[in-house]
Amino acid sequence: MTTYREAVREALREALIRDDRVFLMGEDVGAYGGCFGVSRGLLDEFGPERIRDTPLSESAFVGAGIGAALGGLRPIVEIMTVNFSLLALDQILNNAATLRHMSGGQLGVPLVIRMATGAGRQLGAQHSHSLEAFYAHIPGLRVLSPATVADARGMLWTALQDPDPVLIFEPIALYNSEAELPADAGAVDIDSAVIRRAGTDVTLVSYGGGLRVAEAAAEELAGDGISAEVIDLRTLRPLDEATVLASIARTHRLVVVDEGWRSVSISAEIAARAAENGYYLLDAPIARVCTAEVPIPYARQLEEAALPQPGVVAAAVRKAVS
Repeated sequence: MTTYREAVREALREALIRDDRVFLMGEDVGAYGGCFGVSRGLLDEFGPERIRDTPLSESAFVGAGIGAALGGLRPIVEIMTVNFSLLALDQILNNAATLRHMSGGQLGVPLVIRMATGAGRQLGAQHSHSLEAFYAHIPGLRVLSPATVADARGMLWTALQDPDPVLIFEPIALYNSEAELPADAGAVDIDSAVIRRAGTDVTLVSYGGGLRVAEAAAEELAGDGISAEVIDLRTLRPLDEATVLASIARTHRLVVVDEGWRSVSISAEIAARAAENGYYLLDAPIARVCTAEVPIPYARQLEEAALPQPGVVAAAVRKAVS
């Protein structure tokens, strides 16, 4: 069995071996091994030129990554949590995302930024939010959220082939999750959503940490004779709208599970597109199960109450199919 954390580490090791232009940069990624242990051992294996500890200055080291990418390297920048990425938002939004367009296509920024996201580890409000929707709003970025060990292993290499900036959101709650991973596991598609579970009665759409909630709800619903199709978006920008609409054409009902806040969220975008382009396919109102619109609490029972839970998703499905 391989953990999500080990899968990301192996993806980093593979990238560093395959391409001399690749290096990893971020706070505590070297001697400490990363705040979640993802890069443990890589400093000893590859040395300080390629595993670079940085000062606590997100704007500075993301900016350095942009410069390195413009200079022909393939930097991977790690930001401890998505909350801290806001300190580098100017670099990401006003530089990385725009240079291709502002230079008339002359300048690309082949930069990969990885960051931990989401709740479930009692890390408090300043370390636990899901802000993927912020970045999925921005033209010029590709935004990924691997929800499985296989995608954690395979998305990085595909992202490094992209000539433009790619952001990878790794759910904190998944780092200890385990799955079988083939010895030859490698690069995966980052253009398409994937159906994780086939079904006929309702479409459950989710991504990242929400996927396991949707899958648990689908398992619970199967006991009631309700067949739920579970779609993992994988890429939040650009969205694979076609896969979602094709599923709705089969099931005629849609429930979206999102660890982000409900307002102006990924779930809102999915619901809007389904309404715009699949309205006549639907036999029931679209439902959304999202995180409560509060800063994520520290106390375990309150944190769990704030997050989408399988029972709440199952209840939303039962209402949709009734």
